[in-house]
Amino acid sequence: MPAAIYVFSLCAFAFGLSEFVVAGLLISIANDLDAQIAIVGTAIAAYALGAAIGAPLITALVSHWRDRQILLLATALLGLGSLLMSASPNVLVLLAIRFVVGLGHGVFMAVASDAATRLVDPCRSGRALSVVWIGLTLALAFGVPIGTYLGSLWSWRVVFLAIGVLSVVGMLGLALCLPRHEAEGDARRAGAWQGIRAITHPQLLITGGVGVLVSVATFTFFTFVSPYLQQITAVDVQWLSLGMLLFGVCSIAGNLLGGYLADALDVDRSIRWALLALALNLFCLYGFASMPAMMLLLIGMLGVCFFSIVTLLTLRLLKQAQRFIPGYSTVAAGLNIASFNLGTALGGALGSLTITYTTLALVPLVGALAAVLAVVVLHLQGRRINSPEASVS
Repeated sequence: MPAAIYVFSLCAFAFGLSEFVVAGLLISIANDLDAQIAIVGTAIAAYALGAAIGAPLITALVSHWRDRQILLLATALLGLGSLLMSASPNVLVLLAIRFVVGLGHGVFMAVASDAATRLVDPCRSGRALSVVWIGLTLALAFGVPIGTYLGSLWSWRVVFLAIGVLSVVGMLGLALCLPRHEAEGDARRAGAWQGIRAITHPQLLITGGVGVLVSVATFTFFTFVSPYLQQITAVDVQWLSLGMLLFGVCSIAGNLLGGYLADALDVDRSIRWALLALALNLFCLYGFASMPAMMLLLIGMLGVCFFSIVTLLTLRLLKQAQRFIPGYSTVAAGLNIASFNLGTALGGALGSLTITYTTLALVPLVGALAAVLAVVVLHLQGRRINSPEASVS
């Protein structure tokens, strides 16, 4: 793999750590800023909202820029934002800064995902993509626990200073590894308006909708994994911690598996099998709720299923962009990132409604139904794309 792809992964780790480490620092931040934990907890949502907006819209607006410029600016925004977050005087300033950094996160992941697939032979594009995305899963699996520990030793502000230093290292890597002059196609120079129009292509929107459903299915359950294990499965906090560790480690495996399947098999077929596995996994989380050991295994497999689908759907969108909107593949990658962030938020809301109006025990079953719906949508889209009418158009 070209060195630039590993630098992309390092930067993705820094962005992922910036997004998720707040979960382990909530009490420390709340006490320091004299704010309610519920308000500080929205810091993750503010970041995710920025990523959901920045990934498709800002990526479309700057789609005629060079990859080098976009990636360096996005990483510089993370560095500056991390410094400002570490100096935040109150929670409102913190939330505002995190929203802006989230915008850069979405843009970086979109452009880096597309650039990675163009830096290697097509037969290795899936593995290149998985290397980029593994940075995010490493942040979730190991970065957050380490950041939480360091925050308890010193201060949450030190953690964000460290992220700022990491982003500077990433910028230096990008400056050294990315070429100063890129071969740009005519479509890439067409301008911002064409980039905005590219977002609205029906086939890309449908695939993005599948991504939304996948995140809804996963996070309808995973958002409430803590009360589910403690109240339904009736395990203690040590079992919960082990389950979270398994999810993180298996997420890395899922990322790599998705890249392998994308290169070794047909992407659409791999996605269908992965979606069926996700649905089955969620049905089993409902059916084996009273068996602690089985639940831990299933939570680990949930990480495998979800992150393999993330990699596969990203590659599918990039290939669709090459077919339907040549020159705007970065826009497609941005749409993919936005769909997963939107689905994460909607999954949490759907899980909350399920608990409010039915019972906590039904949460994984509702997620399974969303996964089944994703299978149906993908099947119908495949029939539409492969129809004679679609070929003519």
